[in-house]
Amino acid sequence: MSDALRVLDGVMRLADLVQRDAAESFAGTGLTTSRAHLLWVVHHAGPSTQQSLAAALAVTPRNITGLVDALESAGYVERAPHPSDRRAILVTLTALGERTAREMSAQREQLASDLVAGLDEAEQRALATRLDRLSERFEALVAAARSSPHVQES
Repeated sequence: MSDALRVLDGVMRLADLVQRDAAESFAGTGLTTSRAHLLWVVHHAGPSTQQSLAAALAVTPRNITGLVDALESAGYVERAPHPSDRRAILVTLTALGERTAREMSAQREQLASDLVAGLDEAEQRALATRLDRLSERFEALVAAARSSPHVQES
C-alpha cells in the first residue's frame, strides 16, 4: 500500500472514530452531531438569527428551522424577538444549553490532551502543521471539483 493511501486510510479511520465517539457521548441527550454543532456555534457566536446560523453551518434555512425546533423542544435553546429587527428571531442558549456547551468544551480539551499525550511539543506542532496542510489541500480539491463542469453520459 502506498504512503498516500496509508495517509488517507488513517484520516478516514480517525474521522470514523471521532464520529463514533461523538455519537456515544451524545447518547441519551437528544443531541445529534448536527444539533451539537449548532449548539457549539450559538455558544461561540452568542444569540444569532436563524439566517446567520444557516450560513455558519452551510445548510438551508429549512434545515436550521428543524435543528432549532429540536433543540428548543429538548430545552437547549430558546427563540426570542430580535431587539432591533422585528422580522428576525434570535436563537439563544438556555441554562441547559450553556451548561452542555461548557461540558462539550471541557470534553474537547480533555480529548485533545489525551490524544497527543505520547507526543512531545515539537511532534505536536509538526503534526498540527501537517494536518493543516492536508485540510487546506482537501478544501482546494473539493472547491475545484465543485467548480468544474460535470460530465454527463448520454
